[in-house]
Amino acid sequence: MQLEIGRILDALPTMLWTALPDGSTAFVNRRWSDYTGSGLNDDDGREWHFAVCPDDLPDLLKRWQFVLASGEPGEMKARLRRFDGRYRWHLIQCSPVCDESKRISLWCGVGVDIEDHRRSAEFMRRQKLDFQLIVDSIPVPVAVTTPSGEVEGLNKSTLGYFGKSFEELKGWKTSDAVHPDDLEQTIAAQMKAHQQGVSYDIESRHRRHDGTYRWHNVRGFPLRDPRGRIVRWCHLLIDIDDRKQAERALHESELEARLIVETIPGGIEVLAPTGKVELVNEHVARYFGKTAEELKRSGFTELIHPEDLQIVHTATLRATTTGLPYEAEHRFLGADGTYRWFQVRGLPLRDARGRVVRWYALHTDIDDKKRAEEALLESERNLKLTLDTIPALAWAADRDGSAEYFNRHYLDYVGLSAEQAKGWGWTDALHPDDKAGLAAAWRAILASGRPGEAEVRLRRYDGTYRWLLFRTSPLRDAQGNIVKWYGVNTDIDDRKCAEQELKRSEAFLAEGQHLARMGNLSWNVARGSIVWSQPLYHIFDFEPGSVITLDLIASRVHSEDMPLMGDMIERAQRGESGFEYQHRIILPDKSIKYLHLIAHKARNNSGETEYIGAVLDITQRQLSEEALEKVRFELAQVTRIMSLGVLTASIAHEVNQPLAGIITNASTCLRMLAADPPNIKVAQETARRTIRDGNRAADVISRLRTLFSKRTVAIEPIDMNEAVREVLALSSGDLQRSGVAARAEFANRLPHVGGDRIQLQQVIINLLRNACDAMGGVDDRPRRLLIRTAPVDDHVQVSVQDTGIGLQPASAARVFQAFYTTKSDGMGIGLSVSRFIVENHNGRLWAQPNDGPGVTFSFSIPQYCWDTAPARDLDAATDQAENASAVR
Repeated sequence: MQLEIGRILDALPTMLWTALPDGSTAFVNRRWSDYTGSGLNDDDGREWHFAVCPDDLPDLLKRWQFVLASGEPGEMKARLRRFDGRYRWHLIQCSPVCDESKRISLWCGVGVDIEDHRRSAEFMRRQKLDFQLIVDSIPVPVAVTTPSGEVEGLNKSTLGYFGKSFEELKGWKTSDAVHPDDLEQTIAAQMKAHQQGVSYDIESRHRRHDGTYRWHNVRGFPLRDPRGRIVRWCHLLIDIDDRKQAERALHESELEARLIVETIPGGIEVLAPTGKVELVNEHVARYFGKTAEELKRSGFTELIHPEDLQIVHTATLRATTTGLPYEAEHRFLGADGTYRWFQVRGLPLRDARGRVVRWYALHTDIDDKKRAEEALLESERNLKLTLDTIPALAWAADRDGSAEYFNRHYLDYVGLSAEQAKGWGWTDALHPDDKAGLAAAWRAILASGRPGEAEVRLRRYDGTYRWLLFRTSPLRDAQGNIVKWYGVNTDIDDRKCAEQELKRSEAFLAEGQHLARMGNLSWNVARGSIVWSQPLYHIFDFEPGSVITLDLIASRVHSEDMPLMGDMIERAQRGESGFEYQHRIILPDKSIKYLHLIAHKARNNSGETEYIGAVLDITQRQLSEEALEKVRFELAQVTRIMSLGVLTASIAHEVNQPLAGIITNASTCLRMLAADPPNIKVAQETARRTIRDGNRAADVISRLRTLFSKRTVAIEPIDMNEAVREVLALSSGDLQRSGVAARAEFANRLPHVGGDRIQLQQVIINLLRNACDAMGGVDDRPRRLLIRTAPVDDHVQVSVQDTGIGLQPASAARVFQAFYTTKSDGMGIGLSVSRFIVENHNGRLWAQPNDGPGVTFSFSIPQYCWDTAPARDLDAATDQAENASAVR
């Protein structure tokens, strides 16, 4: 409609322009551009200042600002430069256009050349004539009415459209010019506009000269005099019938499309080119339990399973970027709170230029299909796992007999890959003499459609041919058609060799069974008959030649092993290929024998199933193992007794330092007292140190007794910074004598740990002493020792770093083992005991090499829990240490 109005204004034979409420130019028609010689798209074509004579411009601008401020129609005179450079006088008339709230929305202006019409009468006549020419030149029906609504003028387009005279159209309210259904609202709109003095815009049908009614957009606006009074009304009738028909067809098409979309048994969503949801069908809204408006606002992101978001994002980003269709499978959250799998396919809709204007996406519920596929895959995985786990050579073949699957045991046995054995490749492992016979047997089985078996020699991975029993059975579908063959190959090479050598070796076998205390048997499950070899009568202490039954055997079986016999009978009745058991029997003299039974299924000459087995008397072996176990136990006891010496060495190791401190302090005290005069103050201090070291030695003994006894140790809060300071003060003399420069870095606000103060200080003392020993032979660099405390997570860590000789990789792995030492005079006890103490405090002790020379030993202890004061039960730890010592 805007384009149509623009074309109308360009067709007017006078210069016309519009301006915004602030006075800036909004539009100039083609008449203006033709006059001034500027293009419609040029910047200066929309700014009229450049065409005004410089002498007239100041007064014109002042008058224009006055008119804008007053909001009333006005006129101005000025000379305008024509395209050939000449200036001509023009009368510029402007009038405001107000909206329904009577606010100025636009200014309209007309420029009329008055160079040749300076006289008033001639100018007025020409103005009226020009106005009529302007109205008649408008290519749409135009009507001019008085303020009261009476028709005052009609242009030629109006008369031509209706095919009526001016007098006939003056009474349009009572004629058929307006469709009867639209007449009332048309009159009401005009009357309301006349009453309020504002423009109106309605749509109504008007009767053409050929009798047909066509839709028009009727727009009316008032024309005011300089005082603002409405002097007439101008009405434009713009034909919009084609547009209305197109809208009606589009609406019907949309209704039909909507009906189709709603009836599709799947979710449909319409998306903007950017991917934003514009429309969804009822199926989608019902599944998500949301209205279409809610889904348009929130989108589908929150309804997609979190694990599938990346897949959806990648697919949609690729589609919106490339414009190509997309397809993805992911889970949607339904209104019932459960996720279901959907297949989402998106197709683009393009315009005539090939640009994507809309996306259509179809949601197809594939949850049942997905679950069925997953169940099938899981079933196949389970079946393959089962077949691969079966301790037999299993295989499967197609209906034509070509192999399509071999389990892992089969492939490992023949030494072929799955691809090599597939089809008929497995026949390469057959013995050349047996290929023809097996092929004939296999064809016969396929033709009969019944289970069958054959015995052939198969080459093992090491090149040895062994006899195997090929057994196969068909798998049928619901209609009884064979869909696959399954088979199992059982190694019967030993049995075949035994059968071939049976007659020749019976005597040797009997003697061998006697020497090996072994007997064999055969058991026909269906008939219940059991045949024993002679050695078995002796093993079970039965009368030779007596009839053997299951009840008779059960009378000898130990009561605790009766379930094994029941299980054996049940497996035999199921027809399993073999079984193996170890059980006990009680003889009449109450002595016990240990037996080992092995049996496998076979067929006798009559084709009946029977189990061939062997029973081995393993009583002597069992008794030997029990005797050996007793010796091992006694050896462990001896080792545990020997560990007492180790504990004595450990106690001496731990008590040595405080005792040395006592001796040193006592000697110092004597020297201070023997001085002249006696140094009483220092003597008192050394005496106090002697008492302190004596108490410390007593505490060490007490704590060591607690450490290696089955009692609990009370856990108390310990400030590790303070504990380290005490150890450094106690060890200052040793550090000085060793030429070691010690430095400490204490963490601020270090949390307390829970533990035994004396035991943890013993660990620190041992680490310091080891560090000094490690730097004892270092002369090419300073002997520096750094001890550091730091909080790490919920633990407190203490590290001792030296610049000594370090640890070899082989030593680092064994340094915490008891009795292992890298020092010539060491016992290998300190680090082992230290780790025991730390681990007993639920901590950890470790060593790691420095970037430079030396090594760093660190241990961490959990922070103290102030709510409770837990006690560490040493029973389990002590038992573990004793067992470890016994093993060593």
